[in-house]
Amino acid sequence: MSDAERPDRVPGEDTRGTEALALVLQAATACLGGLGALVHRRDGAAGRLHLVAASGLAQQSAGEWADLPDRHDAAPAHAVRSRELVCVAGDSLGIGAAGTVAAPLPGVDGPVGVLSVFTAAPGEPDEEQRSLLRALAAWAGARLCGGPGPGPVAEAQRSVRMEELTAALAEAATARDVVQAVAAFVLPPFGADGLLFQTLEGVRLKVVGAAGYPPEFLSMIDGLSLASHAAFLDVMRSRTPRFVESREEFQRLYWHSPALRTVIEMSPKGAWAFLPMLASGRAIGLCVVSFREPRSFSDEERTLLTALSGLVGQSLGRARLYDVEHARAQELQRGLLPRTLPRLPAAVAAARYLPAGRGEEVGGDWYDVIPLSADRVAMVIGDVMGHGITEAATMGRLRTAVRTLADLEMPPGELLSHLNDLVSDFGEDFYATCLYAVFDPVPGTCSYSLAGHPPPVVVHPDGTVHSPDVAPDPPLGAARPPFATHQLHLPDQSLLVLYTDGLVESITRDADQGLAQLRQTLSRAPLGTGCFETADEDDGIRRIREVCDQVVAALLPDRELTTDDAALLIVRTRCTAAHDVASCSLPDEPRAAGQARKYVREQLDAWGLDDLVLTTELLVSELVGNIVRHARGPIHLRLLRSRSLICEVYDGSLTTPRIRHASHTDEGGRGLQLVAALSRRWGARYLDDGKCIWTEQDLPLAASISQKVIL
Repeated sequence: MSDAERPDRVPGEDTRGTEALALVLQAATACLGGLGALVHRRDGAAGRLHLVAASGLAQQSAGEWADLPDRHDAAPAHAVRSRELVCVAGDSLGIGAAGTVAAPLPGVDGPVGVLSVFTAAPGEPDEEQRSLLRALAAWAGARLCGGPGPGPVAEAQRSVRMEELTAALAEAATARDVVQAVAAFVLPPFGADGLLFQTLEGVRLKVVGAAGYPPEFLSMIDGLSLASHAAFLDVMRSRTPRFVESREEFQRLYWHSPALRTVIEMSPKGAWAFLPMLASGRAIGLCVVSFREPRSFSDEERTLLTALSGLVGQSLGRARLYDVEHARAQELQRGLLPRTLPRLPAAVAAARYLPAGRGEEVGGDWYDVIPLSADRVAMVIGDVMGHGITEAATMGRLRTAVRTLADLEMPPGELLSHLNDLVSDFGEDFYATCLYAVFDPVPGTCSYSLAGHPPPVVVHPDGTVHSPDVAPDPPLGAARPPFATHQLHLPDQSLLVLYTDGLVESITRDADQGLAQLRQTLSRAPLGTGCFETADEDDGIRRIREVCDQVVAALLPDRELTTDDAALLIVRTRCTAAHDVASCSLPDEPRAAGQARKYVREQLDAWGLDDLVLTTELLVSELVGNIVRHARGPIHLRLLRSRSLICEVYDGSLTTPRIRHASHTDEGGRGLQLVAALSRRWGARYLDDGKCIWTEQDLPLAASISQKVIL
């Protein structure tokens, strides 16, 4: 509630009286579809009207009527003198109002004050609106006099437990929270057993929450056209509640609407209160309180229900804005995360991203698996500090940057150094944690660097769980390179588990306790020797996903209570078999090309890849020849048989190979063009003592099928 909407504290009045005036103001505004409302107390001895509560008006505007003589020509004074409801046209306070409707607050010896509403549209209220305004005025008058209010409404107010409802709505972040609060604190006092919230989306009413209705009925009315249902249209247009006391009355009022009659025939209820929900001066939908049996509504009950609908409308409007923004942010975040993870010869993976169950914003957790050359695999997981769309967008920028830098085949520490520079350029308030790892399946080693991120957990093939005890460098944006690089040996069929702090930290445990629980959960999972050794890759991935689900269920059992998002990435690594790797050293002289061709012929013949001999000979001949002419040794040749044939040539130079555009008369300069034409893809990666030029060729179909079965 804004300062303009919050009623001033009346001397001697308790908190419940203040809440009652707030409800009166909101109900009166909702009743007339107005811009705001005021309540004045009358000081008979001084002959003046003192402002005690205001809603919907700026403090300066309300202040102009803060103290009025009861002989003033304004609508409040006129209503007190005449002791009747009065309507005065014109914008008295310069707020854009069409007029003012004022109703005296009745007392034993005459009016004790006045309720005034500033209307948005010209014209006078109809009889039903006048009746509700008089009931509101009577209730407010009783509160100003220190009484509990007339008859049934006082009893209802006590039962509704207004303090609990107000507190619950203040804490309600989502539309679901609003529905739960109203169902808990409003339905029981009135003996109601049905609640329905519908918001206007275009020309249709969308069900956003309900209680006491079967799913079949909710499905039928979800998305109803407002124009074809007269009762709903009347309430939305007039912004006036409609109380229907029986099915017969409903049929009598809306006999001309066949669609609405069908809805009522299918409804399990016998009486309804259709209440407009207003937010920011416009109708956003309907709140329907319903009863199983026919019943009548007293003026006091109508007053209280109307007042509550005003309060609920504001809360639901706020909650819907949150729901929309939260959904957009989550959609953005999920769109920036990988939709699927690649199935690679050396690694298959499964991941889970879990948004926070509570809180107003999404986070910036992210992960990725990136194929590199020579069947090597890059794995990354990170967490942008903070919550919101900005953080989610930053996460997307970092993921794109990591993919770009990974294509340059940088070591983990160097990649994080470049990423640190990028985050620093975002601004002083941007920080992120990150773990970047590269797995090489030939030696079975994993190199990784940490920027403020927890280290990985390793599950060995025999089921033992290990967590390296290493200290991470500071987060990106706060670190000063270089970043330390750590090494792990991963036997074949190991699991590498990467996670963000939201998985292990919570309000009930610290990070160390969460890590211990993670290790315990992994040790209990069915991960014995040979668990993932299966020719069916889909089955292997399914098992990894099951492990992900077990971890999430154990560490985050109450998702609705979490305040931070979490990411989990589990990668099953697979080492390259020794019989799929062949290598030799070559002399740093022209005859090296001939030796390379001979070695290729012999090895491909042993592998049964005769169809690739010619192209592979051309590739190694060009690459080795370039080294002899433009670089320096030592020269090393390595062949890898995987889902493709990988050919690597190493040398001792750091010069970068570039494709030239040779002219028709040039005798050279076409070698790398030939390499690019004969390969599926090719590239270079740089080492501490030189570089490696690599190519990949697709295997013939028969060899590819055979290799898949072996893998």
